[in-house]
Amino acid sequence: MNMALTSSTISADWPCQVKPPGSYDWERSAAKWLRELVPARYGSYPTMLRHPVLLARHAQIQVQHEIRVARTALQTARAELPRLGLTESVIEHTIKMYAAEVLQLNHIARSIRAVSRALVDSNLARVPH
Repeated sequence: MNMALTSSTISADWPCQVKPPGSYDWERSAAKWLRELVPARYGSYPTMLRHPVLLARHAQIQVQHEIRVARTALQTARAELPRLGLTESVIEHTIKMYAAEVLQLNHIARSIRAVSRALVDSNLARVPH
């Protein structure tokens, strides 16, 4: 076990579903968590399963797109939702939902970055220099 990984990589953004880096089976817990963040077909590709750092990369791209979608939905809600025949209270709840989703997705993106850094560090530690 590489103690430098366990003490220096954990951040406040580290997901509770993932074991600390360097601990037993932590990469498997990271891969399991990352698979939940990508469309199922990506999480089942053998290359993605063998290399969790690829899952982390794809999850980061996926979440960045989701953030853009949620921001667009938030920014256009006030102008577009009334045309759908929705009441003001439904529109307000929808705006709050999108705003909360943007915050949540930003937190997930930070967590993915933390896990990705630890996976890269772990891969580099295994490569002979």
